[in-house]
Amino acid sequence: MNWDIVEGNWKQFKGKAKEQWGKLTDDDLDVIAGKRDQLAGRIQEAYGVNKDEAEKQISAFEKRNEDWRQ
Repeated sequence: MNWDIVEGNWKQFKGKAKEQWGKLTDDDLDVIAGKRDQLAGRIQEAYGVNKDEAEKQISAFEKRNEDWRQ
């Protein structure tokens, strides 16, 4: 998944991220603004997981949404 595309279409991806990580608030998602490193950090904080686990979750998210284009 190209994160430049995610950043450019963050409004559409916010809903998908909210479904995946329900503990993230709308404010969290606004701060993340499609930035992968920001997402990883917020997942770590909200779920109490380490960086490797956050990255694993993001990779799974990418695979589920890899066919999304535009």
